[in-house]
Amino acid sequence: MYLKCRLLWLASALCAALSSSTISSAQSFPPGPIRIVVPTAASTPPDIISRIIATELTEITGWRMVVENRPGGAMTIAGADVLSQPADGASIYAMSLPVAAAPSILPSVPFRLDRDFAPVIKVSVSYNVLVVTPSLPVKSMSDLVGLLKQQPDKLTFSSGGFGTPAHLAGELFKLETGVRATHVPYQQFPQAIGDLLNGTNQFMFITMLPVIDLIKAGKLRALAVTAPERVPVLDDVPTVVEEGFPHLVIEDWVGFAVRAGAPDASIERLNEAVNQALKHPKVQDALAKLGAKPAGGTPAEYGAFVNDQVAYWGKVVKEAGLKLQP
Repeated sequence: MYLKCRLLWLASALCAALSSSTISSAQSFPPGPIRIVVPTAASTPPDIISRIIATELTEITGWRMVVENRPGGAMTIAGADVLSQPADGASIYAMSLPVAAAPSILPSVPFRLDRDFAPVIKVSVSYNVLVVTPSLPVKSMSDLVGLLKQQPDKLTFSSGGFGTPAHLAGELFKLETGVRATHVPYQQFPQAIGDLLNGTNQFMFITMLPVIDLIKAGKLRALAVTAPERVPVLDDVPTVVEEGFPHLVIEDWVGFAVRAGAPDASIERLNEAVNQALKHPKVQDALAKLGAKPAGGTPAEYGAFVNDQVAYWGKVVKEAGLKLQP
């Protein structure tokens, strides 16, 4: 009887200690400023979205948020930066679609997403729009596919760089339709758009924000959005599904992860706070202007999503024969 009571007491004490530790971890988070490390340049969609969330987190939690840009290396430089920091959840990797393709594109990625990072939350979802230079004699995706098949390797599509969403979407487009076109990557996004406007390149899958006004002014022609349903900011543009290309639904996304080993309580607190921020109408309106919408959910759901993305884009990269050029 004494032994049984002793064991019950020990079990109770252990549960209390674990509970106290969890509460302490949650209460002591964050230990200081929270850094969101963005793997793209300032004013790009992942940067803007990260800043929208950072501003709202400061308002609802009082946390001091800092957004830092670490572009390069197919978005892996930012990840390596986060891994160089303590595993306390105070450094966040603002991942997006190219991170999922990086393990297949780069000869040697300095980390593994499923081993070195702990998922926090899927923040947002957005889609690209397929645009063509107005001088191109096409009015629909079918027209573009027909023209490309008539003139294999004669037309070019641009992007903001190798392995970017615009590049990956263009390669998937080629695989799914059997067309042949040449990819022209640019280091500066505005130059890619400029050469599309002047006809140097003929088409591009591009994030919506930089081209909404150009489309409405007739300086670029929008053929389709890579979404399953029409997008409010371009509600007169059909979807790839409507155009007869359902396999070209391409979801761009932004999500947060921290270094593996961060306390579960800290990850849960971050997840809770971002979910709360995503419900605010002000945040939803800001995302909508970018052609994006809030995602949210649990860390486990985001982790499973990232794993699926790595597998999917790994297959696309392999079939397209893509390798990062030195």
